[in-house]
Amino acid sequence: MRIFIYLVGFGLSVIGGVTSIAYLNLLTVERGWLDYFRFISTRIECYFFLVGILLMWLSLSFPSQEE
Repeated sequence: MRIFIYLVGFGLSVIGGVTSIAYLNLLTVERGWLDYFRFISTRIECYFFLVGILLMWLSLSFPSQEE
């Protein structure tokens, strides 16, 4: 079960990271970093990165329930 949660977290973090990098193409000379962070904070797929990191951390930090 821990491996499954880890892999789901990894997949979500990859989706969120790639999307955040793809949105960097919208960053132009007229727009600054603040506008970029405001924009990605409104996009749900960018939150996948944080959720994925959290799932991976949780799957690695909690002890397994093996008996």
